[in-house]
Amino acid sequence: MSDFDSPWKESLEIFLEPFLQFFFPDVHADLDWSRGYESLDKELQQIVREGELGPRLADKLFKVWPKDGVELWLLIHVEVQNQPDEQFGERMYARGSCFG
Repeated sequence: MSDFDSPWKESLEIFLEPFLQFFFPDVHADLDWSRGYESLDKELQQIVREGELGPRLADKLFKVWPKDGVELWLLIHVEVQNQPDEQFGERMYARGSCFG
């Protein structure tokens, strides 16, 4: 199986702000971008349980600050498909249940 998700994961570390501005403009507008953001890869590994679903390469966890100043952790999962998959919806739902 090819790994199409890793480049997206790496891109999110650099382009989080424009990514959120394009796909989630309401979330983007609520964040204080002057405080920046921090990738929390080690923290993500601590909260993700190893499951039978295999590697979770596209998950990214970021520390961000809304305009109210309270620290917030933002989890993003990107799934890149190179062909149709009839079980895509089920697979994405099942992956969401892997967090404790």
